[in-house]
Amino acid sequence: MDGVDEIIAQWNRERPDLDVGPMALIGRLGRLREVLSRRQEEVFARFGLNSSGFDVLATLRRAGPPHALSPGELMEQMMISSGTMTNRIDQLAKAGLVERQQNPDDRRGMIVSLTDKGFALIDEAVTAHVENQHRLVSMLAEPERAALNDLLKSYLERLRQRPGHPD
Repeated sequence: MDGVDEIIAQWNRERPDLDVGPMALIGRLGRLREVLSRRQEEVFARFGLNSSGFDVLATLRRAGPPHALSPGELMEQMMISSGTMTNRIDQLAKAGLVERQQNPDDRRGMIVSLTDKGFALIDEAVTAHVENQHRLVSMLAEPERAALNDLLKSYLERLRQRPGHPD
């Protein structure tokens, strides 16, 4: 028994009228997310980043040359609010990792681009991040990884398709 099993047993004892079975799956997914996030944050911290900063730099890096996007494009790809995006960009600009420039296609708009320092840092950080991800899934055999990935993908797609469920 793990901690989730203990919680389920307690609820079954205290409220036998409730079917708390889904609590086990959702509880384990939540705990898994916490463990994975903590382990990823440890890697990001080695580069002076947190997951928020890493996400912005990685989004710019994978956009391809010239590694620049408008704040709106960043918000859309990262699914965050404008206030949150402004704060993240401000912090990364202060660290010299990104810079704001006037958008050559829209004089009223800005684009955010990686600096040389930001490009070098994200390349190093993403290499360490991918190595860490390999470590984190290494205890699963390849068929288990594929099956889990397929199940989670299907589950996520179904949740998103349900009316009244944003995401």
